[in-house]
Amino acid sequence: MSKTILVTGATDGIGKQTAVELARLGHSVWIHGRNPAKANAVVDEVRRMTGNAEVHGLAGDFASLSQVKALANDVNQRIERLDVLINNAGVWMNERVLTEDGIETTFQVNHLAPFLLTNLLLPLLRRSAPARVVTVASQLHKRGQLHLDDLQLVHNYSGYTAYTQSKICNVLFAYALAQRLRGSGVTSNVLHPGVITTKLLWTGFQSTANDIAEGAKTSVHLATAPELEGVNGKYFEPVREMPSTDITYDPKTQAALWRISERLVKPWL
Repeated sequence: MSKTILVTGATDGIGKQTAVELARLGHSVWIHGRNPAKANAVVDEVRRMTGNAEVHGLAGDFASLSQVKALANDVNQRIERLDVLINNAGVWMNERVLTEDGIETTFQVNHLAPFLLTNLLLPLLRRSAPARVVTVASQLHKRGQLHLDDLQLVHNYSGYTAYTQSKICNVLFAYALAQRLRGSGVTSNVLHPGVITTKLLWTGFQSTANDIAEGAKTSVHLATAPELEGVNGKYFEPVREMPSTDITYDPKTQAALWRISERLVKPWL
């Protein structure tokens, strides 16, 4: 059965390949990007590649929480049902830069923006149940540390520290959301896509790795596999259910991050 699926950060890298693979499977795919012109160009490209006319574009810069709010409004106005939300968008910043909202960019783009977007789309997802939220994290979360007293890394910033911490936040968020969604028909799971050749990998490590097609496999699997219907609050690496790092299972840490995140995005909720 065809699903309606929104993929954030889908104009490049793993997100774009995920959109391509989902379109090839016959799903209705909504491609999100920062830039409207680029999003529309990728929509045209994916339609040509797959022969699927049910590919559409959405725009909004995750470095602007007001644009995330506008994106959610656009989704709610244009999409009658949403079967899957794939939180894929992400950045790696080697320098500490603040967004227009005065928040450190990696923390905002990789965690706060998807936190806000998902919460704004929850009513639509609940109405569309059974539905799924799929969040793209990284195995690097296992090498990071969570600084709840300094999530924006005012002290001792590095691109690596910021990125790995944001991926811990992704896992914590996915698990906390799963608890909140129990019994709703909406599930929340999180994944590591593999070490894949992307611009983000080059920015962080100046290296290449596995082909982009490999990177899309887990997102597509979690979004579409019939056997995962009802599976909730799990971490996959890459397509197998695996344990995440210990701190991500701690309910107090999950709750603390949720409270902080909710406070930071409150003006847009």
